[in-house]
Amino acid sequence: MPVVSMFYGIIVLMYFFDNRKHHQPHIHVKYQGEEAVISIPEGVLLEGKLRSSKLKLVQAWVEIHQDELMADWELAVAGEQIFKIDPLR
Repeated sequence: MPVVSMFYGIIVLMYFFDNRKHHQPHIHVKYQGEEAVISIPEGVLLEGKLRSSKLKLVQAWVEIHQDELMADWELAVAGEQIFKIDPLR
C-alpha cells in the first residue's frame, strides 16, 4: 500500500485496485493506532475512526490536493505507480 503523504504524524495511503469495497475514490489514513477511510473529493469519513482534530487536518489537505488525489486514484485503480503529494504545512 503506497504512502501518498505524511504530515503531523498522519500517514495517508492509497491501495492499488481498491475500488470494489467503497465504490468511490478514497484514501486510507492512519494515526496512532486509529485508521479511517476518507472520500475524495468530499473528505467524508466513510469508515473507521480518527480523532476530530486529525480528521479536520486530513479534510483540509484533501480539499487542497483534490486534483492530485484524483489523478493518483486513477493510477491506483489501474494498478499503476502513484505520485507523492506534498504534506500539509
